[in-house]
Amino acid sequence: MPDIYPVDEFLTEEWYPGFTPDLLEAPYLAEPVSRFTKSDENRFWFLDFHWPRGMTPMGMLWPMDGYTWATQHAAQLLPLPPSDGLATRMAGTHIYGGEVPIDSAWNIGQRALRMQQNLGPFLTNFDAIWANKVAELEAGLSYFETFDFSGKSLAELGRHLVDARTFQKRAFEIHFEIMYPLLANYVGFYGLCGQLGIEPSEISKFLQGYDTKILETDRGLWTLTQQARAAGLQAIFAATEPEDLYDTLKRAGGAAGDWLAKFDAFLAVYGWRCEGIFDVMLAPWVEDNTSPLGTIRTFLLKDEDHDFESSRRDSIAEREAAIDAARSKLSREEVTAFDAALASCQKANFAWWNDEHNYYIDLRVSIPVRRACLALGEALGADRKDDSLFLFWPEAIRVARGDSKWADYRGIVKDRRDYYEHWLARRSKMPKVLGAVPDKVVDPIMIEIFGMHHHFFNAMKSDGSDQTTLTGVGASTGLARGVARVLHSAGELHRIQPGEILVCEATSPNWTPAFGKIAACVCDGGGTLTHASIISREYRIPCVVGVGLATQVISDGDIVEVDGSRGIVRVTKTAASPVHA
Repeated sequence: MPDIYPVDEFLTEEWYPGFTPDLLEAPYLAEPVSRFTKSDENRFWFLDFHWPRGMTPMGMLWPMDGYTWATQHAAQLLPLPPSDGLATRMAGTHIYGGEVPIDSAWNIGQRALRMQQNLGPFLTNFDAIWANKVAELEAGLSYFETFDFSGKSLAELGRHLVDARTFQKRAFEIHFEIMYPLLANYVGFYGLCGQLGIEPSEISKFLQGYDTKILETDRGLWTLTQQARAAGLQAIFAATEPEDLYDTLKRAGGAAGDWLAKFDAFLAVYGWRCEGIFDVMLAPWVEDNTSPLGTIRTFLLKDEDHDFESSRRDSIAEREAAIDAARSKLSREEVTAFDAALASCQKANFAWWNDEHNYYIDLRVSIPVRRACLALGEALGADRKDDSLFLFWPEAIRVARGDSKWADYRGIVKDRRDYYEHWLARRSKMPKVLGAVPDKVVDPIMIEIFGMHHHFFNAMKSDGSDQTTLTGVGASTGLARGVARVLHSAGELHRIQPGEILVCEATSPNWTPAFGKIAACVCDGGGTLTHASIISREYRIPCVVGVGLATQVISDGDIVEVDGSRGIVRVTKTAASPVHA
């Protein structure tokens, strides 16, 4: 593996047409968002798998207000690890992330002292703290999700857009204000387990088996599936493409109409979520119901419904068995230390919160900005309803205030859309890492969430040519074999057929419904605390993460064997080749 992955191809003055640096001006504490410079080769950068579609100009609010401001803000409150939060570099429209390092021993010591003072009260009062944050979020969500845009002037729409951004930014702050101390707690437990000789692969099992709002949503989809089957709607679902299902069921009337009423009631509660996190380009279910209807369509193809109760019992049983096995190897004094740390981590449980919070934040809080932009575009007479998402923030505000005219941007919006589509098509070929790549990292968060472990770095040494066996982290035990379905975003997720193997860069909570029908999951990135790992354990399906090049080595239609216990993925038959020995 080279010591340096060059950034040269991304060193260009060309970016979104019409861009000037002032369009990205926003508050920051350590480093602002920027494009790559040659000096960035001296630091380590990873292609962040959370945003496979890239960022539109309006979408740049996320790296400005979230990735940059909110992480650096949280790092000031409770630093973990000893860094000043995350830094963002843009390669085309795609996000590369890296830590903002701290090289002052005095600063690190002061931050460690602040952590010692603040972490204990946070952990003791976590339930109340999180409940208060949820109440704050729900109040904001209720306001923005019921806002009536009819009859509003451009100035009023502009003020609402400012409010939506303010709420989104505050939600980002809450996200990392909670995440950092939870991670600090987990890091301490992780370190103790290492000292006690407990296998790292076992640690995540200690925290599984707890219900979340994301799983609650999945159960709702399965309830709708059962109701559709009971109403005899399988033939309509099977014969209709997902994008046409709603209108077809509505025209059918009768039992189909009764079922649609239940579906609409479900969307009213659970439909405020997108097929991705913090991406204003993605329509929520309440705006475009293709995804949930398509998911139910494929659920109906399964011979049996997913048994959530059985999966949860198995998950809890595996958790308790893993805890008992770990305790059996410890001395009495060690058991006391282990039990105390475990109780703290189960009370303030990052693995649970990492899915739970997505219902309130990641999948939801960018929707108000999207809705405000769409309303603004409609009022301006934009050619396409989402044209306003190709304005940078200052441009949208200037148009709303009447300082600029929409006609001034109509041509450049088309050019920016073309630029966005160009980089979207390049995503699958983007380098996974850039800059000075280490042989290994020791930070457990980089390892357990982003998957920067030796399997990943070994994969970076290879171009994947003629490779049929991949090795990664065995995140969820079991063995499965099936047809590979390779996806680079969740846009086509509802088309995965039951029994297929999902192969992707990584998953986020919007992918969760698919886990009720796939046989296994394989991800380029991620560790034992990434979403795919957590949800695979709850659904009791094999999962291997952090293999590095799965989306490049495996093709649609390949027959793949996934050994989640050993962390091995084998292509046993390519789509156009005989079975491998």
